Amino acid sequence: MDSNRINRRSLLGLIGAGMGAAALGACGDGGSTGPSGGTIRWWHIANTDPMKSQWATLAQQFEAARPGVKFEVTPLENDAFKTKLTTNVQAGDPPDIFHTWGGGVLGQQAEAGMAKDITQDIAPLKDSLIPAALDAYTINQRIYALPIDTGMVGFWYNKELFAAAGISAPPQTWSEFLDSVRKLKAAGIIPIALAGKEKWPGHYYWAYLAMRVAGVDALKRAAQDKDFTKPDFVTAGTRLKELVDLQPFQPGFLAAGYSASDGQAATMGNGKAAMELMGQWAPGVQKESSQGKQGLGDKLGFFPFPAVDGGKGPNTDIFGGGGGFAVGRKAPAEAVEFLKFLAQPENVRSYAKAGALLPVVKAAQDAVTEPHLKLVSQALAKGTGFQLFLDQAYAPAVGQQVNDSVAELMAGKASPEKVVKDITDAAKRG
Repeated sequence: MDSNRINRRSLLGLIGAGMGAAALGACGDGGSTGPSGGTIRWWHIANTDPMKSQWATLAQQFEAARPGVKFEVTPLENDAFKTKLTTNVQAGDPPDIFHTWGGGVLGQQAEAGMAKDITQDIAPLKDSLIPAALDAYTINQRIYALPIDTGMVGFWYNKELFAAAGISAPPQTWSEFLDSVRKLKAAGIIPIALAGKEKWPGHYYWAYLAMRVAGVDALKRAAQDKDFTKPDFVTAGTRLKELVDLQPFQPGFLAAGYSASDGQAATMGNGKAAMELMGQWAPGVQKESSQGKQGLGDKLGFFPFPAVDGGKGPNTDIFGGGGGFAVGRKAPAEAVEFLKFLAQPENVRSYAKAGALLPVVKAAQDAVTEPHLKLVSQALAKGTGFQLFLDQAYAPAVGQQVNDSVAELMAGKASPEKVVKDITDAAKRG
């Protein structure tokens, strides 16, 4: 995480004038903790069921066991969450518990004193978690969030639409993938659903292609060296442009949201597109967003992002991550106790059985019975390398530039060369 460190001036800008000295003084010891009891503000991104209801139920159970504690739960859509959290962090007022993907974003929040150091609090839980579960949430050997789930991004596909286009098996290489797109278009089927408006779904394509062409280690070096202009990264953009030039996305994709009624998940869940590149949560959001809330059921399949011919990264290298919860700097002691409550095996089993998350608690692994999550679990088991979402792994400004630049390429407004130049410029600005 050292490559994501920010200087004192950046920290002061992040947390707002007047908060700087106090917050910086808190770095390293976890900051202050508010008084016990009262209201716990909890922000999460489960704005659809089943997890929206699951989290609400667990909050109610904790309230019942802790008289005097009340939750103010705010479910938010992904981008709305990021915007709202940034605003509150800049004002020095993070919620008491908030979703995090870890990486560089959490690193900045921790260094600014906005996220509490919970290393000692959750030390008794470490052995109960799957290996490496805490890696994304550990900054300079200190832990700033408790992981809740894990997973990966891959292609979810409609088996019936593949068959209708004469595609007998999921593509294994990028060339085969492009051929599949051509066959789907020839059959009058929209190949891919994409939420172009929200940008983060689009960055998955460039990130995965960079992994397949250059390799995971090259992406990590680029972040350290603040240089994404190497030829392999240009090639990743060139491969993505090959796909964009085929016009594979649904009409109006540039204005489409992810979980909106006419967005990416609904387009896929209603059988109007053959594929979407999305994480382990996709089947649940497809179902919730579809007409009649049925989704595709057993018509839905999953395959890893294809390998690129001549590339340095195998298709067993994984891109993605899960989610966790961080604790705000002034949160009451009960906020940390609630995280421990969420990690109790019986509670983890309750949401694992709901079929929306792959848990990180070892004792709850047997609760994963949902067929689609099992597909992801099997792919994870074959993983040979891992890269966290780029808009979380990198410092916020760099991650945002990745999203913006890839969106421009997909809109036909930026070349592969401009993409890597702009990302490099953002990295050098720090």
